[in-house]
Amino acid sequence: MKAADKHTLTEDAQGFALGVFLCALSLQFLTHAGLITGQTTGIAVIISYLTGWSFGLVFFVINLPFYILAYMRLGPQFTAKSLISVTALSALTLILPDHISFAQLSAPMAALTFGAMAGVGLLVIFRHNGSLGGLGVVALIVQDKTGFRAGYVQLCADAVIFGVALFLFPFIVVIWSLLGALVLNIIIAINHRRDRYIAT
Repeated sequence: MKAADKHTLTEDAQGFALGVFLCALSLQFLTHAGLITGQTTGIAVIISYLTGWSFGLVFFVINLPFYILAYMRLGPQFTAKSLISVTALSALTLILPDHISFAQLSAPMAALTFGAMAGVGLLVIFRHNGSLGGLGVVALIVQDKTGFRAGYVQLCADAVIFGVALFLFPFIVVIWSLLGALVLNIIIAINHRRDRYIAT
């Protein structure tokens, strides 16, 4: 790959800042409506709901084992970028609730907004050779090794998480949450193509 095709440090910085901010903001819509999602984020949200622990802290801790896998399979640069993104997201989710409130937010609108914003945010992060860690790392590895889209890998993982959620939350909560996860993953599945976007 030509050097001109690579993102500069400044481009990476603004990309991660935008992507992480959109993902953190999307979580405000999701959690305000009491909804859940899939992937590592969903696991952290569920644990946070059930225990009262901070989402940011739970999300950060859950991601720790995946950094080893990311380092071994995707390299130190990807791992460092993912660590930065996860840490920034964890911090932002602690800060944003003090600056955002909702007078009215329906579950369907929360689900759609979450899915759209998180999907775009993750695309930006992916295109700067990073991730939000966790199962997303596994999805990217599978895509690079087999060509099976990362979004579809995540849909499979989500099916398991939402199946478990049916035993923990009201059925309607799971249904609206599933809508948000579908929107998110469809956006990634359609738009995340390394063969169409060559800059890293």
